Amino acid sequence: MHPASPPPDRSGLDALLRNRPFLALWTGQLLAQVADKIFYVLLIILLKTGDYRPWPVSWQHSENSMENSMLSAVMIAYTVPAIVFGSVAGIVVDRFSKKQMLIACNVIRAALIVALPFLPKAFVVLLTMTFLISTVTQFFAPAEAAAVPLAVGREGLMSANALFASSTMGGIIIGMTIGEPLFSWVKHSFGSAYQEFLLGGLYLISAGLIYAMQIKEGHAGSSGKNVHPWQDLKEGLRYVKHNHLVSNAMVQLTILYSVFAALQVLAIALSGKIGLKETQFGFLLAAAGIGMVFGAAFLGHWGHRMHHKPLPLIGFLMMGFVLAMFAFARHLWVGFGLSALFGFGASLINGPMQALIQEKTPESMRGKVFGFENNAINIALSLPLALTGPLTDAVSNAVGDDDLGLRIVLLSLGFLVSVMGMAAWKHTRKVLQDVL
Repeated sequence: MHPASPPPDRSGLDALLRNRPFLALWTGQLLAQVADKIFYVLLIILLKTGDYRPWPVSWQHSENSMENSMLSAVMIAYTVPAIVFGSVAGIVVDRFSKKQMLIACNVIRAALIVALPFLPKAFVVLLTMTFLISTVTQFFAPAEAAAVPLAVGREGLMSANALFASSTMGGIIIGMTIGEPLFSWVKHSFGSAYQEFLLGGLYLISAGLIYAMQIKEGHAGSSGKNVHPWQDLKEGLRYVKHNHLVSNAMVQLTILYSVFAALQVLAIALSGKIGLKETQFGFLLAAAGIGMVFGAAFLGHWGHRMHHKPLPLIGFLMMGFVLAMFAFARHLWVGFGLSALFGFGASLINGPMQALIQEKTPESMRGKVFGFENNAINIALSLPLALTGPLTDAVSNAVGDDDLGLRIVLLSLGFLVSVMGMAAWKHTRKVLQDVL
C-alpha cells in the first residue's frame, strides 16, 4: 500500500534553504506572522493606555469598569473574520495571482495600521480597524499555503510544510515575547505614534521579500473569474467532499490544532506545577515550538526512511502519551522535555497531511481548499479555548482538588487524542485501499 503523502526530498532542508523562491516566501511569511502577533500585543497596549475612549459618550464615566469588556470586544473583532471569511477568502485567492495577493495583503495591513495614529481616538475606530486588519489577514493564509507547491517541487512538500509549521509557532512565540519590550523602547525613544509605524514597516518588509519570490503560476484560476462566487464555493465543497484523502487530511489537521488550543489553556496551570510562574506559560509553548523545529529537521533529512510508516498515527499517539505524562510531571526539565516531544509529534501530523492536501489539490482549487481548511481550523479552535478552562474547573470542583482535577483532564485528553488518531488513520487506510 502506497503512503498517504508524497515522499520527502532526500536532500532535506538543505535543498529548501538553497531554493530562493521558497526562502523569499518562507522569510516573508515568518515576518508577517511575527507582525500579526505584535499587532495583537499592540491592541492590548492601546487599550491599557486608556487613549481609546468607550463609545457612546454616555459610557465614558465608567471607563475603568469597561476595560475588560472593551478587551473582549476587540478580541472578538480579531477572531470573527477567521470564521466568517475563511471560505470566501479561498474563492478570491483562486481568482488572482498568489504572489500579488500576498503582497497586497501586507501592503493593505501596513496602510491600515499606519493610519491609526491619524484617526480619532474612539474605541469604535479601534474596533473597526481591528476587524478590517483581521479580515485582510484571512486572505493571506490560503494564498500562502497555495503558493508553497509553486515554490518547491512535489518531493519537497513535506519538508517545506514541516518547516512552515515550526516557523509559524516560532513567529507566534517571538511576536508575543518581543512585542511589549519593542513597543516600550520605540515609545520612549521616538514617541507613541512610531509604534504603528514600526509595525507597518514590518508588513512592508514582508511584502518586499515576497515580491522577490520568482514563481511560475498557471492561468487556471483566471477562468474562475467568469464563474459566480456561489458556484465557485459549491465547486470547492464538492471537491473536498468527493476527495476523501484531502477531506481526511483536513480532519486530522483540525484535530491537531484543537489539541494545541487545549494545551494553550492547560499550559497556564501546568506551568505552576513544574516550577514556573503561571504567567510564564509561554516558555512551555516555546518548548513545543522547538520540538516542531526538530520534527521539521527529521522529516527533511530522515523522513524518506519513514516514508512507508504511518507518521500521523505515530504523531497522535506521541501527543496522547505526552498529555497523559503531563499529569505526573512536577519538574521543570521534565515538563520542557514533554512539551518538545509534543511539538515533535505534532510535526509528524502537520507536515505529511499539509503536503498531501497540496499534492492532491490542483492549482486552480488550492485557494478554496485552503480557505475551507482555515475556516474549519478556526471554528474548531474556538471550542477547546472556550471549554477546556471551565471543564477543568468543573472537574476540580467535583473532586475537591485542583491538582487531581488537572490530572484527570490531562489523562482523559491524552486517551481521547490517541483514540481519535487511531480512528483517523484507520479511515485513511480504508480510503487508500479504495483508491488503489
